[in-house]
This record gives sequence, C-alpha cells and structure tokens, in this order.
Amino acid sequence: MTSLTRCEWSLGDPLMIQYHDDEWGVPVHGERELFEYFVLDAFQAGLSWLTILKKRENFRKAFSNFDYRKIARYGKKDFNRLMSDEGIIRNRLKIEATINNAQRFMEIQKEFGSFDKYIWQFTKGKSLRNRWKSASKIPTKTEESDLMGADLKRRGFKFVGSTICYAFMQAAGMVNDHTIDCFRYKKV
Repeated sequence: MTSLTRCEWSLGDPLMIQYHDDEWGVPVHGERELFEYFVLDAFQAGLSWLTILKKRENFRKAFSNFDYRKIARYGKKDFNRLMSDEGIIRNRLKIEATINNAQRFMEIQKEFGSFDKYIWQFTKGKSLRNRWKSASKIPTKTEESDLMGADLKRRGFKFVGSTICYAFMQAAGMVNDHTIDCFRYKKV
C-alpha cells in the first residue's frame, strides 16, 4: 500500500490530517458553514489551526452550532456565558466580533440574497486554482483577500483583515492551495 502525499502543514496530528483530507479547499456554499469558517478563522488569529480544531466541537456547542440568526440575538447573558466557557477561546474582542459579525452577515444576506452570493463575488463565483510546488510559496494574503477584507470592514465586520480573509478563502474552497504533489490537489 502506498502512502498518500499531503500538504506538509497537515502532517503530525490526526485532526489536521482529517481536516486536510476532508474539508480544506472544498468549495462551501452553505450559509451556516460559511459563517462557521468565518468565526473559526477569526478565533484562530494569533493561534494555531490545530488549537481551533481541538476546540471545534466546543465552539459548535457554545455558539449554537454557528446559527448566525441565534448568535445575532446574543445579549449580555450569552456573552458572559461564552466568557466563562473553558472549552473555547475566551477572548472578549473575538466573542464581541462574532456577535457583531452575525448581525452584519444577515445584513449582507438581505442585500445580496445570500452571503454565499456576496462572498463568492471576490473570486468571480469560482475556485481559484493555484499551482504551488511547496507550502513556502503559498501567500498569506492576495489582492482578492485584500478587497474582501476591506469591503467586510466597510460593512462593519470585525476580525476580517486580509490574512484572516485568505485563510477563510482557503478553508471555504474559494482558492485551491493544495500543493501540486498533494493527492487532494486534483480532487478539489
């Protein structure tokens, strides 16, 4: 049996391998799933993705399975509950941003018909397919993520800088950044 070649960043932990093999780079169009990636990528800022993956189920429980409609209505009681939840990252600014971003998310849905329609406009509705030979060549931001971050900020979103937006684009399959030798490259 031959072993599969994977992107080097995914190696070393079963959660990272599973995420790489099953999710990373696969185009996402569901509203709840898109919101989940936005939340998780914001919480990941300054931390490792493995930290987020280990806490992902706790995040789902704490944040109403990423139901942005419910999160948009969170008040002080919910905020305090989240701040005391040891299963998630208890960062005041990131929790406040999640509640705010749920409200802004719904505003975009109202304006564009769906968040999916809005967000995929930054790649003209298709996945951008890169051809990286090594992970060291993959950028942390691009012109598209710069534009996305700037527009989201203009609309009142928090924790949506270009680097976070690019990580979101990778996670949501708006860009295929699997290295060309990775077995997932041609599959996504």
